Amino acid sequence: MFSTVPNPSLTPRKLLAAWWSILSGSVPMLSIEITRECPLTCPGCYAYGETHLGGEVTLRELHDLRGDALVEGVFELVRKHKPIHVSLVGGEPLIRHRELSRILPALSDLGVFTLVVTSAVIPIPVEWMKIPRLRVAVSVDGLPEHHDIRRKPATYERILKNMEGREVNVHWVITRPMLARPAYFEEYVSFWSARPEVKSIWVSVYTPQLGEQSPEMLTFEDREVMARGLVSLKQRYPKLLVTEGMARAFVHPPSNPEDCLFSKMSANYSADLESRVEPCVFGGAPDCSQCGCAISSALHSIRTIKLAGPVKIDHFVRGSIGVGLLANRLRSHSIRPSRWHSGAPKKSRPDLVQIQP
Repeated sequence: MFSTVPNPSLTPRKLLAAWWSILSGSVPMLSIEITRECPLTCPGCYAYGETHLGGEVTLRELHDLRGDALVEGVFELVRKHKPIHVSLVGGEPLIRHRELSRILPALSDLGVFTLVVTSAVIPIPVEWMKIPRLRVAVSVDGLPEHHDIRRKPATYERILKNMEGREVNVHWVITRPMLARPAYFEEYVSFWSARPEVKSIWVSVYTPQLGEQSPEMLTFEDREVMARGLVSLKQRYPKLLVTEGMARAFVHPPSNPEDCLFSKMSANYSADLESRVEPCVFGGAPDCSQCGCAISSALHSIRTIKLAGPVKIDHFVRGSIGVGLLANRLRSHSIRPSRWHSGAPKKSRPDLVQIQP
C-alpha cells in the first residue's frame, strides 16, 4: 500500500514555487510509478488494483522501462511538466536503484525536490543521504502484529536493518484494525520517534475505492477518534507531522477531485511513462468522501486561509490555474495538465498489454 504523496510539510517557499509553477503553465507535483515490479503483495494496494489505470490494463501488464530508457524517460517527463516536486513510487522503486542513483543527483542539480517511497525490503543506498533536496519515505503499516503479516518479506527486522545509518521519514497508513487497542497509536509513534534514523512520521488514512467494503476502511466515527488521538500525540511527539487542520481534513476530506487542490496541482504517470493515473494518485474510482491522502489533507486544511481581504488560498490557486491554462494555450507544443480541466479521465492504451506478470 504505497503512498505517492510528497512531503506534507508546506513551507512558504514551496507554496510560492508552486504558485509560480502553475502561473507558468506547469504542474507543481509529478508522481511516477517507476516500475511495475514489487516483491510484496500487500492487501489493499491500490497500485495493483484492476481499475487503477482505467480498467483496460493493470500495472503488472504494462511494459516498464529500465537502464538508459528509464533514465531518459523520467527526464523527458520532467522537461515537459517542469515540476518543483517529483515522487518516485512503484511497485518497489529500489528494484531500479541503479537507475535511481543516476536520476536522483541530476534532479537535485535541477533544483527539484524528490521523494522516493519504498518498503525498504532492499537496502537504501547510503550514498543517497548526501543528495540535497531528496527525502526517502519508508512505508510501515502499523506495529509488527499488522505490518509483518501485510508486508512480508519487508518485516520490521528487515527494514530496520536496511535503514540503519540512513535518515528517512516513516509513512504510516492507518487502517481500522489499529483502532481496536487504545494504546496502539502511541506505541507506534513512540517506537518510531525513538529511532535515530527517523526524521519525521507522516500519516495517511486508508482510502477505499467507490463501493469497496473491506476491513481496512475507517468509519466516520473512527476518523473522529483517530483525529483527536493524533492531535494529542503531536503535543508529545514532535516528529509526528499532523496539524489540527490536517486532522480535521481526515474527518472532512475534499468531496471530489474537483474539490481537491492536490488533484489539481499534480500529474501522475504509470510504469510505461505514458499511461496516466487518474483522477488522482489513487487511480480508478477513489471514494473522495473517505480520502486519507496526507498531502491532500494538508492542502485541504489550508485552502480557507485568507491571503488578502476575502481572497483565500483556494481562490488564489484556482485563479493561478486559469492563468496557467491561458499560458499553455499560447505556447506551442504545450502540455496541458489533465487536472486543470474537467472531463473523462484518459484511459491507458490497450496496445501496451505486452508483458505478462
